[in-house]
Amino acid sequence: MSAAHKLVSLEDLGDADLEQIVLRGVAHSSGTSVHRRPLAGQVVGLYFAMTSTRTRTAFWSSALRLGAQVITFGPADLQTNTGESAGDTGRVLGSMLDLLVARTGQPTAELQDWADRYGLPVVNAMTAEEHPTQGLTDLTTLRRHFGTLDGLRILYVGEGNNTAAALALALGRTPGAELELRTPPGYGLDPLILKRAQSHAERYGAKVTELHAMDPAPSGFDVIYTTRWQTTGTSKPDANWREIFRPFQVDRALWKASPDAVFLHDLPAHRGEEVTAEVLDGPMSIAFQQAENKMHSAMAVLEWCHGAPMTESSTTEEVSLR
Repeated sequence: MSAAHKLVSLEDLGDADLEQIVLRGVAHSSGTSVHRRPLAGQVVGLYFAMTSTRTRTAFWSSALRLGAQVITFGPADLQTNTGESAGDTGRVLGSMLDLLVARTGQPTAELQDWADRYGLPVVNAMTAEEHPTQGLTDLTTLRRHFGTLDGLRILYVGEGNNTAAALALALGRTPGAELELRTPPGYGLDPLILKRAQSHAERYGAKVTELHAMDPAPSGFDVIYTTRWQTTGTSKPDANWREIFRPFQVDRALWKASPDAVFLHDLPAHRGEEVTAEVLDGPMSIAFQQAENKMHSAMAVLEWCHGAPMTESSTTEEVSLR
């Protein structure tokens, strides 16, 4: 198999890898990149055991644009439904695919096992603990919009879910960046992930903090970010969870103290719950540019996993991505 790398967690990326993927995603997004269909002759599997619009479309579209053939598996397609072990499934897939993009909703250790034991290059398209390709999309979007990540102040409001985990792990390794998480009590970031992100931040000169209330009012941010309250594939243990979350709705009032902030959302959105329509559909929102950047970032991820050069000189053999 020619694919060289796995991306099960953002922790799989070295500093240079992280920077290269983000910059390559920006190049794809801005239309300045070229490529030679580096995945031609490769077979990429897409296994989505849970619903997905953006991530599945992004990786399917990206694999085709890069020259690969694609096999897709839905939640009812694999023999795990009839009792086959996840280990046996991973072993078989590893013998037939060049790369697998998988959304399982299960613990990340399952994908890690497939990659480590069976040599299957895996891209984590979301597990219970982490959504690394979303984190890369977010960095790509911020880098494209602001031109730099240095000095950016990002406010995240909502559940400390797998998207928040990836954002914290990514921004913790971004020199000069500051991430403040405002999460409902009892729904914060996994303490182990928060500790890792803060350890990274101390090393890289970033800052990651978490509060469990909206008071004192946040101010002076460049970015305000939220995700939907009901994370895909999860349920809340508290019958009154909506009341716990209600103070964490993102509405226009947050812009009084951060008038120039842009709005991000990993989508899908539920207007009137985690965010008001005025914000999501307003001039401060770049959430749908962020969604498009999932494809551009996915292309960069697939190139990196394959081991393709992340920069090329233009020749007559190359095909413009735009």
